[in-house]
Amino acid sequence: MATDRRTAILEGAARVIARRGVRGLRMEELGAEAGVSTALIYYHFKDRAGVLRHTLEFISDRADRYTSDEDGGDWPHDARQELERSLLLEFQDLPEVRENSTAWGELRASAVFEPELRGDLARATLGWIHDVADLLGCIRPTAPAPALTASAERLTGLLEGLSTRWLSGALPLTHARELVKEAVSIEVERLSR
Repeated sequence: MATDRRTAILEGAARVIARRGVRGLRMEELGAEAGVSTALIYYHFKDRAGVLRHTLEFISDRADRYTSDEDGGDWPHDARQELERSLLLEFQDLPEVRENSTAWGELRASAVFEPELRGDLARATLGWIHDVADLLGCIRPTAPAPALTASAERLTGLLEGLSTRWLSGALPLTHARELVKEAVSIEVERLSR
């Protein structure tokens, strides 16, 4: 039961952050959103910074779930197709994905003003870069590690920027997906030099 309430709080925090931003996150509203008391929020997370830190972890884990190939699906299993697929799954017009991407962007932007978020955000970002670099390494096994990391940084940075443009209505979803595919091709080609 405690895990269910904790999860409900994290789900509620992701929704509130996506809707109002980090600065708009109020514990009373979060409690109402999650169906729990503010005292229970503080019991599980100590303070607002704890809520933010755990929400970042929650949305990172949720993104890992919807971008992983859990069921095998119809997706081919070579590394390049897996890389492209995992990046493209960040651009699904589903409420959970939109909410996740919006909350991630809000947390990233807030780290400029809230230094306590920076370390957790940096760790989450490095984990994502590492995952992308690993897939790039499977595609181009002779590429040096620094080149793989640089390519992964470019791809993940591009994805965040395109996501912001898509979510704000400045970029159609289909065009964002085309740009991601093109960027993967460019990075894979660059690694073969």
